[in-house]
Amino acid sequence: MCGIVGAVADRNIVPILIEGLRRLEYRGYDSAGVAVLNGTKKMRRLRTVGKVARLMEALDAEPASGYLGIAHTRWATHGVPSERNAHPHISRDGLAIVHNGIIENHEELRADLEAHGYEFSSETDTEVIAHRIHYNLARHDDLFAAVQTTVRELHGAYALAVVSEEDPDTIVLARAGCPVVIGLGDNENFVASDVSALLPVTRRFMFLDEGDVAAIHRRSVTVTDAAGNQVDRPVRESELEADAVERGDFPHYMLKEIHEQPRAVAQTLEERAAGGKLLEAAFGPAAREVLRRTRAVQIVACGTSYHAASVARYFIEQIAGLPCWIDIASEFRYRQPVVLDNTLFVSISQSGETADTLAALRLAKEKGYLSTLAICNVPESSLVRESELVMLTRAGPEIGVASTKAFTTQLAALGMLVVALAKHQGIPREREHALVNRLIEIPGLIEVALTLDPDVLQLAERIKDKHHALFLGRGALFPIAMEGALKLKEISYIHAEAYAAGELKHGPLALVDADMPVIAVAPNNDLLEKLKSNLQEVRARGGELYVFADPESGIEPSDGVHVITMPRHVSYFQAPAVYTVPLQLLAYHVAVLRGTDVDQPRNLAKSVTVE
Repeated sequence: MCGIVGAVADRNIVPILIEGLRRLEYRGYDSAGVAVLNGTKKMRRLRTVGKVARLMEALDAEPASGYLGIAHTRWATHGVPSERNAHPHISRDGLAIVHNGIIENHEELRADLEAHGYEFSSETDTEVIAHRIHYNLARHDDLFAAVQTTVRELHGAYALAVVSEEDPDTIVLARAGCPVVIGLGDNENFVASDVSALLPVTRRFMFLDEGDVAAIHRRSVTVTDAAGNQVDRPVRESELEADAVERGDFPHYMLKEIHEQPRAVAQTLEERAAGGKLLEAAFGPAAREVLRRTRAVQIVACGTSYHAASVARYFIEQIAGLPCWIDIASEFRYRQPVVLDNTLFVSISQSGETADTLAALRLAKEKGYLSTLAICNVPESSLVRESELVMLTRAGPEIGVASTKAFTTQLAALGMLVVALAKHQGIPREREHALVNRLIEIPGLIEVALTLDPDVLQLAERIKDKHHALFLGRGALFPIAMEGALKLKEISYIHAEAYAAGELKHGPLALVDADMPVIAVAPNNDLLEKLKSNLQEVRARGGELYVFADPESGIEPSDGVHVITMPRHVSYFQAPAVYTVPLQLLAYHVAVLRGTDVDQPRNLAKSVTVE
């Protein structure tokens, strides 16, 4: 969840470190810091509380330069956001470290180090690692060997970048459970927790495997695996453009990413769904045989991705006729699931580095599932590399912490999975073609939904001063109501909950009054009449309704009922992706009107790499 950047070069690398941090700030923004060496044995460290802009201001006031250095932007886990808890952390004799992840046995290691005379200035588990490496360095007299010894003592997840005044030409990396990548340049090399940080300086990347330790020099990279054997990791060329993570003319990344959805969904479907046919091989070479044998589906995910999974369950059961279970990844790991024969295990994650989802995948491999399928936005991620089948969502970089285009592209990918499963369950060819064509129409329908922005802004004006909100939906639109509530609470800090509309009378109706906005999604489907009855229950209790309604729904504006008319001819298969767009816009406008930080909401980070 934090961001790491490092560089070793024949030029001043401080601007590279700061630009990398700026590009990674969506991963954490409680504090930031840098540590650099300029060819001498004197390290310069600077840390600030808050966003990277504060660190930039501090560097303007106290300029620093160097040929080797590491930098970090933090999302607090151990210790409150403060300068003393900010990274990099330094042990004796100028050994500095930046760290993503959580060390579970840090208290035991801290006690042992204190017994050996080490003093701690922070509350972090990271400082424990710094002192432990220093402790082992005295026994090895070699930074690389000291890091290798230290990581064998650590329990938990980590990505580490370590530098030392005693070895001013080397950065040592290590990873277990958290992503880290090496960027390769001409007589200079770089490290980061995400390729987007390094796109201005290189397009060539090397990805470390679990347990790897690497030494990075200006002109060479050495990697050893978990057993200590020297290995070669493949070099890959990134297809991302350097400006892919820029905001352009939009005031916020979130608004830009909302408006990128038609193109992102189209790219996800491109060359995979066309002419009424689906290319099964898009899931991987073994997909046809796996899908043919699949008799049940288990999906795990977290947060917004869990809502995408919840939508998919309706369609897998209704269209493919297969049983489907969905689990929050952190719960799946501890409920001892019973695995039926020929069950396909599906994991969904925007980053592909979500710690709980990765742990669930690894557990699934031990449980005897038919195969594992990852639906993910990052081709180089751990989830992709560890799954047998893969469907990349092609959303492009998503910087706003509140997920938008990653969600709708996940819905598109899951839609393709539904069609592929249904085909092997014997649905008529005409039905298959119709479903594929419905998928292909979604980008155009999202374009139309985006034109509702001025109407959504008017609704936002009415909601911005509220303290609570209730979202309602039925069927496959119930998870969309859940997603709408999540978006509103994430970025506006208004307490919001979602319910299946039929559950109103079983408790939530007690909350309804004139000060509780009730927001409903009402496509024209088989559940519409039942939903309309639920909405009448709200009006009868004096609740104020805000309804996103199909033009054929028969729901009209009236006193206490505010209606936004959605695009025509949206089928039940398309509705989840289309109806989520105005809910994203609603959350966005309410947040802007309330003056919150839309792209970087408090207490949250984009990629959750800790349990």
